[in-house]
Amino acid sequence: MSDDLARAARDLVRGLDRAALASLLPADGSGEGTGWPYASLVLVAVDHDLSPILLLSDLAEHSKAIAGDGRVSLLFDGTHGLDQPLTGPRVTLVGRAGRASDDRLRRRFLARHPDAGMYAGFRDFAFYRVTVERAHLVAGFGKIRWLSAAELLGEAAADGLDAAEPGIVAHMNEDHADAVQLYARKLLGRAGDGWRMTGIDAEGIDLRYGGEIARLPFDAPLTAPAQARGVLVDLVRRARAK
Repeated sequence: MSDDLARAARDLVRGLDRAALASLLPADGSGEGTGWPYASLVLVAVDHDLSPILLLSDLAEHSKAIAGDGRVSLLFDGTHGLDQPLTGPRVTLVGRAGRASDDRLRRRFLARHPDAGMYAGFRDFAFYRVTVERAHLVAGFGKIRWLSAAELLGEAAADGLDAAEPGIVAHMNEDHADAVQLYARKLLGRAGDGWRMTGIDAEGIDLRYGGEIARLPFDAPLTAPAQARGVLVDLVRRARAK
């Protein structure tokens, strides 16, 4: 059951491109701001180890808060469209945020949010990585659990896939755009012509069309980058069979 809940949490986090970020406001001179939690909407991508990646302005309240105290939490809400939202899934990741200068994280975020490229290079914007320490999953009534970082990730990472990802994504978009379209239309039932792959991790691929995103999970996690080709080819076969 714990493995199932961890997979549910990962699928939810990887399937969303925004979250509510909460941080602790710094002192404002009067003492009123010290320790007060502050939450607002942020765009987010996640790394292969499920670490959230953020792009924040230095003027943002969160940036000021993180500079003084890196402890944050991120709520990923999967209840949209439900008649009874409290029966739906949501997960809160708890961890510590810090500035990140890794170009790979930058590429992964901008692949997820291409419009952010318009301001990502400004000197008063910076990327942040959140090191997850634990997660609180509410998968519906009676399905509530705290998960450690190790429990959350489990075996859902393929060594070397992070380095191979840009090449795989570029190859699919440039040489097999028809396959990506089949994934979206036939396997996920999404409308629109012009879907693109934005990422691949051990458990699935991420797609985007305009402002819409989609997640196509694999039946079983990849354990090595070399397995990606076979899985992607098999997904095309299944899509064409539909």
